[in-house]
Amino acid sequence: MPSQHVEVERKFDVTDATINPSFDGISAVAHVDQLPQQNLDAVYFDTPDQRLAQHRITLRRRTGGIDAGWHLKLPAGPDTRTELRLPLDDGDDADSHSVPEELRDTVLAIVREDELSPVARISTARTVWRLIGPDGEELAEFCDDHVTAGELAWREWELELAESSSGEVDTALFDRISARLLDAGATVAGHGSKLARVLDVPKRERPKGADSIQRALLEQLEQLKGWDRAVRVDTDDSVHQMRVTIRRIRSLLQSNPERFGLDTNTEPLDELRLLANILGVARDAEVLAQRYDAALTELPDGLIRGPVHERLVDAANLRYEDGLRRSLAAMRSHRYFRLLDALDTLVGSAGPASDADHAEEGGTLDAAYRKVRRAARAAARAEGEYRDEALHRIRKSAKRLRYVASAAGAKRIAQAARDIQELLGEHQDSVVSRTYLGTQAVEAHAAGADTFTYGVLYQREHDAAEAARHQIETTLKALRTAVRRKK
Repeated sequence: MPSQHVEVERKFDVTDATINPSFDGISAVAHVDQLPQQNLDAVYFDTPDQRLAQHRITLRRRTGGIDAGWHLKLPAGPDTRTELRLPLDDGDDADSHSVPEELRDTVLAIVREDELSPVARISTARTVWRLIGPDGEELAEFCDDHVTAGELAWREWELELAESSSGEVDTALFDRISARLLDAGATVAGHGSKLARVLDVPKRERPKGADSIQRALLEQLEQLKGWDRAVRVDTDDSVHQMRVTIRRIRSLLQSNPERFGLDTNTEPLDELRLLANILGVARDAEVLAQRYDAALTELPDGLIRGPVHERLVDAANLRYEDGLRRSLAAMRSHRYFRLLDALDTLVGSAGPASDADHAEEGGTLDAAYRKVRRAARAAARAEGEYRDEALHRIRKSAKRLRYVASAAGAKRIAQAARDIQELLGEHQDSVVSRTYLGTQAVEAHAAGADTFTYGVLYQREHDAAEAARHQIETTLKALRTAVRRKK
């Protein structure tokens, strides 16, 4: 399992004649320790079309220095990257077959089935100064790097904040130290990494003439790749967020299927739905585990009888783990990579939006709202067991309206639709929970266990559903108001 480190770093360009800065007078810095020079040799890996570099991701095998090993660096915000590290194996060499599977798996949504091969070799003579605070805690590292890569040679500085015990980034200190480097003659680096300077990878450009729907789709495809990485390392809430992103993409594509060639080929939409359903097994179990854990924590001890936590929470957690394994198997399949290729192609090559496409944006929003109204009217007529399914259909139509409204910049409509979605999401969770509670109560009874607590929890879920039903008309009215104000 790779170790993980959050790197907060800035790079600066300097000439050979630039004199190193002084850190005297910075109140937070008590003293500076210089370390012996390190000679670092790094081989960088990428696909033949440099797909990792295009996504500002670097994968390298480094020897020399105190952190020799495999490093995978992923963008995580301004000046920030998440770095995954693995040690070198005995006899490990820098051929394409030696890329550790754990690191390759992390970026599968980007590299897919392409081979990762060496694309550059960079050598660095590095001198490090550690900036130490009054309490002896390291504040930052200043690195003076003399770099060679083939016929290229240059000098650069790196300034990296040390990880604080609180986990917070001291932006003010970072800025003060950076100012010293600029005062010494440095300039902000023109490249985000040494590899970017060597490869000179062009910035990915958005398609010309993209309308709001296409821009939103491009953004969501990037989000999908990010959540894919998070699911692979089981980050909290990542399965849920990946499903949300999949549904956003699907809803946006459905808003104008002809534009993206989906009027004659629905396979991408079908595959997106299937992927969301596969992830849904883990997500549903995750929701149940969290829901029952919170409910049991709130109940007085006297109302908890028998091994309820084990049957509800622990069992749901096991179902989550099984669902996650199945999800990861799907996300490592040729079928998944083919879907990603198809999405990249149909969104990236849709071409400039026509006048008809621009005109249709408002019509798309109206059409999505009409579906919410139709679902609401059907729910008002539904009775008994059909009422829950009818309310769920309102939620699904409100969700699609929310995504279309967000893409169109209709913020009030998007927020009103989100309120409906979240309210009826709570209702749907209670429906699923009551079904599961009924099944578990029957099994507990058959095993001779006390089922009293299951009844208590069932009633809580029933009350939660009733509360949601009583609020639905208010949220629908708020949506109607938002739509009228838009017109």
